[in-house]
Amino acid sequence: MHILVSVVLVVLFLVAAIVAVLALFTLLIARRVEKDILPAGRFVDVPGARIHLLERGHGPALLLVHGLTGTLGDFTYGLVDRLATDFKVVAVERPGSGYSVRAPGASASLPAQAEVLAALIEKLGLDRPVVVGHSLGGAVALALAQHSPERIAGLALVAPLTHPADVPAAFRGLQIDQPWLRTLIAWTLATPVGIVKGDELLATVFGPEAVPADFVTRAEKRITLRPSHFIAACADLAAVVESLPAIVQGYGAMRLPVSILYGRSDRILSPRDQGETLAAELPGAQLTVIEGGHMLPATAPDRTAQFIREAAARARA
Repeated sequence: MHILVSVVLVVLFLVAAIVAVLALFTLLIARRVEKDILPAGRFVDVPGARIHLLERGHGPALLLVHGLTGTLGDFTYGLVDRLATDFKVVAVERPGSGYSVRAPGASASLPAQAEVLAALIEKLGLDRPVVVGHSLGGAVALALAQHSPERIAGLALVAPLTHPADVPAAFRGLQIDQPWLRTLIAWTLATPVGIVKGDELLATVFGPEAVPADFVTRAEKRITLRPSHFIAACADLAAVVESLPAIVQGYGAMRLPVSILYGRSDRILSPRDQGETLAAELPGAQLTVIEGGHMLPATAPDRTAQFIREAAARARA
């Protein structure tokens, strides 16, 4: 009996030691990343969140909202400078992503994120911006259009999530329901796995197109190695599964101009199931399909910027 107890104690000690080492490694990586990558913009406090955002240019307002596990870098890599010649561009990091912070206990649901954006629009004094939503950001933009249609002029959706779908393989590691388990994994396995598997995961998300050689550096994607980013992404994924069906039910009543852009070879979201279906359900929606995959803002920035300009002109006509 004493031997069994001793074995159990040794095993528990070893497990605790491994967890401690991984947590220390994660902390050191997070601190190094924060030292190397400083916030690119400024912070604005709204109910439920502290939002990190970047503002560029002058003119009619565009509000750019990234997707699952995304950051400002998804837009600063190729889009922001192209659009800032004609628009006031406000690119945001959604609550919990990048340097944005979700308030303790705040919901990650699509309506809750829409409320955050509505409050942000009011606080910044934006005059009915056109909201550009990429991937999961498209679902958030659609929720905003239902929640506060009077605050926005229209939507320009790039490879948007619009209907319930199977979780893509690249994101299945985020399917963690228990908050305590998300925190444990965030502080132990998520960072080393992200370092080892990062290039492979990016290749999956970009495929069949190649990841630009300078994307990780110029888009400052190492910021996603922080534990808080992983925890927020898990919460986002769980919340969208729960709240997207109710958003879908409201499509028939929407009257805002909506433009949709999809890459024909998108491997993350189906252009047919997401893009064509939305265009059929939304009165007056317009769908454009081009060559490319899921990460059009980075792989086809000129064509994406042109689409956004055309969507903005249509929304403000």
